[in-house]
Amino acid sequence: MTLPLASSDLPTTGLGLAGALAIGAAFGWCLERAGLGSARKLAAQFYLRDLTVFRVMFSAVATAALGLFWLSWLGWLDLSRVYIPETFLAPQAVGGLVFGVGMVMAGLCPGTACVAAATGRRDGLAVIGGMLAGVFLFAEAFPSIQRFYDSTPRGPLTLPDLLHLPYGVVVCAVVAMALGGFAGADAVERRVRRRMAEVGQ
Repeated sequence: MTLPLASSDLPTTGLGLAGALAIGAAFGWCLERAGLGSARKLAAQFYLRDLTVFRVMFSAVATAALGLFWLSWLGWLDLSRVYIPETFLAPQAVGGLVFGVGMVMAGLCPGTACVAAATGRRDGLAVIGGMLAGVFLFAEAFPSIQRFYDSTPRGPLTLPDLLHLPYGVVVCAVVAMALGGFAGADAVERRVRRRMAEVGQ
């Protein structure tokens, strides 16, 4: 059997739904164990005091890239059947800006807000309430912004396509960037802590 199984009936069966629930629960547990259910932990990212978020997310990107590469190389995964969302440059740029501002203001993203809410944190519940309100407002305003929403389409874009490089080369570059980024994050944290200690004195 070749992955992915999206074209089969498995995702809609009890087994498929149970698998999705297990994966979601495991992901939430990992986020909480990494401390990402705390808004203070995430806010420290923007002050360069604690770059755990950077490490966790870049680790996830590198792990996924390596997993896809090796599963494809072994013949267990058909990359041509992996769904890639289409790119719409202008609306997604605006959406990314809104997302970033919201994350800075709340100290939580949608995933970590769910983790915070599940562990009883009131700020997590407040962020989820804000997200639901945003979804409602977006749905109500959609007819008037649909033209912009569908503008600047570029189709599915991937780094190998954009860079005109083999998938394996791009994966190696991503892993190298991750390793370099981790070393850089350690250096930045040490420097910030040293400056904070000097100010404290």
